[in-house]
Amino acid sequence: MKTSMKLHFYGAARTVTGACFMLEDDLRILIDCGMFQGSVEKRNFKPFPFECESVEAVIITHAHIDHIGLLPKLVKYGFSGKIYSTGATKVIAEHMLRDSAKIQEEEAKTQTKKNLRKGLKPVKPLYTEEDVKDCFKLKWKVVYYNKPFYVDKYEFRMRNAGHVLGSSFVEVNDKITFSGDLGEKPKLIIKEPDMPEKCDYLVVESTYGDRNHESLEKSIEELKNAVNSTIKSGGNVVIPSFALERTQEILYVLHDLYERGEIPDCPVFLDSPLAIDITEIFMRHRELYNDKVYEESKRKNPFYLPKLRFTKSVEESKEINEVSGAVIIAGSGMCNGGRIKHHLKHNLWRKESSIVFVGYQAKGTLGRRIVDGAKKVRIYGEEVAVKAKIYTINGFSAHAGRDFLLNWVSKSQAKKVFVVHGELEKSQKFAEMLRARGFKVRIPEWKESVELT
Repeated sequence: MKTSMKLHFYGAARTVTGACFMLEDDLRILIDCGMFQGSVEKRNFKPFPFECESVEAVIITHAHIDHIGLLPKLVKYGFSGKIYSTGATKVIAEHMLRDSAKIQEEEAKTQTKKNLRKGLKPVKPLYTEEDVKDCFKLKWKVVYYNKPFYVDKYEFRMRNAGHVLGSSFVEVNDKITFSGDLGEKPKLIIKEPDMPEKCDYLVVESTYGDRNHESLEKSIEELKNAVNSTIKSGGNVVIPSFALERTQEILYVLHDLYERGEIPDCPVFLDSPLAIDITEIFMRHRELYNDKVYEESKRKNPFYLPKLRFTKSVEESKEINEVSGAVIIAGSGMCNGGRIKHHLKHNLWRKESSIVFVGYQAKGTLGRRIVDGAKKVRIYGEEVAVKAKIYTINGFSAHAGRDFLLNWVSKSQAKKVFVVHGELEKSQKFAEMLRARGFKVRIPEWKESVELT
């Protein structure tokens, strides 16, 4: 690697979302191209801080929108290079990006109507479904865990990040490693994450760098209690859930609890077309399951429940409004869009219902306001009282907690660590702990560039 190589932090710097890092010398390579979410989402509409046509390749760590969500925009404005990811990531990414494009188009259409009534200009979507199709017309190379591949003179290796199905961390020329998002032990469905090889530079996430998660066993017990008490009172259990990984884990846990007779045989609605599609992808990629679930899957569907209903159509979704005594799983996971907002509108004010948060809630999102104790929230222009019981169960997080992250970084023996993908106060606490262990650490700012020697 040349001494003149630079590393640019174009996303996930002092914020949780928008992962995008560029390696640059005589060519430019992006690691992820993610969408900003929450309080920084306006950045999505700003021009890229580089010429899109100058990018040689994009390496995708996994298919969460905050890691792939601006890829169609990149293509729209001139990128025509190659894209590299695992096979599962490629398949999931197509579904995730199509869903994202629909949201962009719907939001632009709604805002345009409002603008025209005010005599203002129409609004264009960030990108369209046609732009997503253009992404998959490019050369998208499928790569495999632990097998090197090359972009020009650089050797890359994807390793299992244990975060979501097909997720990776990326090692480059044994010089620099990008963590992507990391999971930790134990994993409910997929295999546990690999440990990194030695490297000079490490770019590491810090979503939960300030604390550990409660145990998985405790989290499952909390979910069981939430379901049992809510169903007994005649309310609904509303679970805002990310379509990728979290939904499948919740279904797997509910399946296991039902099989053991620990929850009632109640209706369960998976009210998310995207989550339904991804659940079907999970069932086609059993080779990525851990040994326990893989063996179980030979005998039975690990996501089966007798009263599980997949509700794809809007009509089916609306019918859920008339139901009581059910579990309702819907997106988006942070409640900033999707069908979950309708279910919150119909259940937040009901004392007998409960809202069970099983994932991270970024600053500026509806989910974060509810978790932080808001007494009232505005949903679709209507003020709704928060009277349902609120559960925050963080043991299902797909992200590693503090101790695992510290151990993972230690294995790298990196000469310098860049802490990213975290709210600033969390990144600062994690950085302090790394410095106490002898690491040289920097928390880069958005658009900051550093030289790799």
